[in-house]
Amino acid sequence: MNFFKPIKISRKTKQEVRYHPNMGSLSTRVTRIYKTIFGFHLKTLHEYRKTYHGKVKSTADCNLAKI
Repeated sequence: MNFFKPIKISRKTKQEVRYHPNMGSLSTRVTRIYKTIFGFHLKTLHEYRKTYHGKVKSTADCNLAKI
């Protein structure tokens, strides 16, 4: 009976290319957690990325610029 709940939390993962002067171009998977009402995104609750070594980092903490 999930259709009776208008507010849901959804998670989307997308491949992004970012650039840092010291590291160069970096291709990473960025996951965003959204609050949705009837399938429309209301706001982003959290945004994070995983490093090559498996550590989870917040995208707000890193100073990488999107290309």
